[in-house]
Amino acid sequence: MGNTIPELFGSLVFSDKIMREKLPKDMYKALRKTIDNNTHLEIDVANAVAVAMKEWAVENGATHFTHWFQPMTGYTAEKHDSFICPVESGEVIMDFSGKELVKGEPDASSFPSGGIRATFEARGYTAWDPTSPAFIKDRTLYIPTAFCSYSGEALDKKTPLLRSMDAISREAVKVLKLLGKEDVTNVLTTVGPEQEYFLIDMEDYKRRKDLIFTGRTLLGAPSPKGQEMDDHYFGNLKPRVAAYMHDLDEELWKLGIPAKTKHNEVAPSQHELAPIFDTTNVAVDHNQLTMEIMKKVAEKHGYMCLLHEKPFAGINGSGKHNNWSLTTNTGENLLNPGKTPGENTQFLIFLSAVIKAVDEYADLLRLSVASAGNDHRLGANEAPPAIISIFLGDELTSVIEAIEKDEYFSRAENVQVETGAKVLPHFAKDTTDRNRTSPFAFTGNKFEFRSLGSSVSIAGPNIMLNTAVAESLSIFYEELKDVPADKMDEAIHKLVKDTIVKHKRVIFNGNGYTQEWVEEAEKRGLFNLRSTPDAMPALIADKNKKMFLKHHIYSETELESRYEIRIENYTKTLHIEALTLKDMVLKQFAPSLMDYIDDLTQSALSRKELGIEEAASIQTDLIKKLSACYSNTINGIKKLSEDVDKAESMEPDIEQCKFYHDVVLADMDEIRKYADEAEPLIPEGYLPYPTYEQMLFYV
Repeated sequence: MGNTIPELFGSLVFSDKIMREKLPKDMYKALRKTIDNNTHLEIDVANAVAVAMKEWAVENGATHFTHWFQPMTGYTAEKHDSFICPVESGEVIMDFSGKELVKGEPDASSFPSGGIRATFEARGYTAWDPTSPAFIKDRTLYIPTAFCSYSGEALDKKTPLLRSMDAISREAVKVLKLLGKEDVTNVLTTVGPEQEYFLIDMEDYKRRKDLIFTGRTLLGAPSPKGQEMDDHYFGNLKPRVAAYMHDLDEELWKLGIPAKTKHNEVAPSQHELAPIFDTTNVAVDHNQLTMEIMKKVAEKHGYMCLLHEKPFAGINGSGKHNNWSLTTNTGENLLNPGKTPGENTQFLIFLSAVIKAVDEYADLLRLSVASAGNDHRLGANEAPPAIISIFLGDELTSVIEAIEKDEYFSRAENVQVETGAKVLPHFAKDTTDRNRTSPFAFTGNKFEFRSLGSSVSIAGPNIMLNTAVAESLSIFYEELKDVPADKMDEAIHKLVKDTIVKHKRVIFNGNGYTQEWVEEAEKRGLFNLRSTPDAMPALIADKNKKMFLKHHIYSETELESRYEIRIENYTKTLHIEALTLKDMVLKQFAPSLMDYIDDLTQSALSRKELGIEEAASIQTDLIKKLSACYSNTINGIKKLSEDVDKAESMEPDIEQCKFYHDVVLADMDEIRKYADEAEPLIPEGYLPYPTYEQMLFYV
C-alpha cells in the first residue's frame, strides 16, 4: 500500500479539511453554519462550493459529476454528466455551477412512487444534502442528494430520514433545556451498522438462476456438513478471503467509511464487516456504499457477494445490527448511564423515552425490518424473533425496578473476572451480559436494533426509531414544561416511574427463541407480526399516521405511497421467485432427474438380463423413489402455476400479499421439499448447477 492509512482514509472525500483549504473563509463559515445548524444555503455559497468541489474533483481525475440519491427501490441511483462546457472557440472548459450542485432533474415517473407520479408526469428533483460529504468514485464526483417530486413530495429514503433527525433533535433539545442544558443546540442520532454477507465463487453464482434472479437458492439439499461444528465463527480467514477483505477495507477507507472490524460469521462462507458509528444520514449513505463496494471488490477476486437475508436454507442467514445512540453538539452521549445510572436523571429520562417508544410503536419497528427476504430469517433461532422487545441487562433492570418500588439502587462494585490461570490478567466484568436473541438490546451506551435484514437500507428503521423517540420526548416535555424548578426532580421521578410501570411489559432479558417467550409475550399484549403482510398495515394505522403527521415526517400522500410501494415490492418479489423456481424445475432439475432415471432404468434392465436380481431390485426401488419425487415436483409446478395466475388476477392490495405468502410461498416450499429429497440421490454431473456443498465449502 503506497499511502499510510491516515493518508489513505478519506482521500476521495470532499471533507471538511478540503473545504477549509479550498473555500474563502467567509464561504466556509457560511457552509459550516448550514451543516451544523440546519440553516438555509444561499446561492452565492453554493456557487463558491461548486467551484471548489469541481477543482478538487478534476485534480483527482474526475471527469463527471452525478447527483447520487436513494429512491424507493432500496438501491441507489445516479445519472452522470461531464464537467465539459463548450466555448465560442470550439473548445471546451471544465465547468460546474452552484445551480448544478444544488439541483438535478431525474425522471421521477420511472422510479417507484406509489401513485405520486404518473407515467406522463416525469419531472422530479434531486437536492444537495450538504451534511453528507461528496466523494469521488470511478472518476465521477458523487454528490449525495434528496429526491422529491415536482410537487415536493419525498420520493426517497433520505428526505424522511433528515426530517426524523430534525424531529428528535428538536424534541431532545427542549427536554435538555428543562434540565438546565442551555448550551445544547442540536442532538444527533448516530449509527454504526454491522453488515453480514456471504462470498461464493462467481462461476458457481453464474450457474444458479435462483441466485441471479432472486438472491436466494430456491432449490438445494443440505450438505453433509453445515454450521453444527461452530468452527467457522471467528475462524482463521482463508488467504483468498483475507485478500478480499484487505482490498475492501482500502476501498472503503478511501471513501471515508470507517471500516473497523472483520471476521468469519457462523455459517460457512459467511462474514461480517462493522464500521465505527457516524451521524445517521452519513451512516446510511456509507452503508449503501459499503454494500455496493462489497460486490465490486468481490468480482475482482472472482467472488459474488450475496447480501440476501437467507441465501441458503438450513444455515444462518445474514442480518445487519443497527447500533443507535444520541449525542449532543457538546459531545455528550445521552444514553451513557454514567457511574451511577440510578441517580443519572438525564439518562433515565432518555432511557424511559426509548422504552416508551419501543413499546408504543413496536408495530412500526417490526414493519421497518419486514421484507420477503427477512421473513425467512426472523425468529429462526439465528436472528431475533418477530416479537419486538427490549433487553436492558441485570443492572438497568435493577435500576428501573428500584425506581418502580421507590427504593434506593446501590451499584455493585467492579467485579473482577477470575479465569483460574495465574498468568492471565484480571479484568473488570461488564455490568451486564449480551443477549443475541433480543431484537432491541442495550449494550452499554447505545441500543442495538438487531432485527434488520442484510440487504435493507438502514434509513427506514432509523426513521421509525427517531420519530418514535421524538414523540416520547415531546410528550415528556409537555408534562414537565410548566413544573416549577423546585419541583422538577420530584416531577421527573414520577414521570420516569409512571413510564416504567406502563411500559415494562416490553422489557425481556431472557431467551427470545423459546416457545415460552412467545406465549408470555402474548399474555403481555405484545405484537407478534410473523410475516411482512402481517406487519404492513402498521404503516397506515391511525396512531402511527398521527405521529408521522405531527412531526412532519411523512404527509398522508407520502404514507399511502409507501404502503402501495411495499405491497408492490412484496408481491413482485414472490412472483419473480415463483417464476424462477418454475423455470429451474422444468428446464434444469426435472430433465436432469429424468436423465438419471433413464440411465438407472437401462442399468437395472441390463442387470436383470444378466441375472443380477438383487442389484436390479435395489435400482428399481431407487427408480420408484426418484419417480415419485419427479411426479410430486411436476404436480407441484402445475399447482404453483395455477396459484400464481390466481394471485396476479387479484387487486394489488394486502389480500394479494397474504395470498402470495400463504399459498404461493407454501407451493414453493412443497416443490422444494420433493426436489431436495431427490437431490442427494443424484450423482454429481447430472445437475447443471452447483450444490450447497460445492458453493459453501470450496470457496
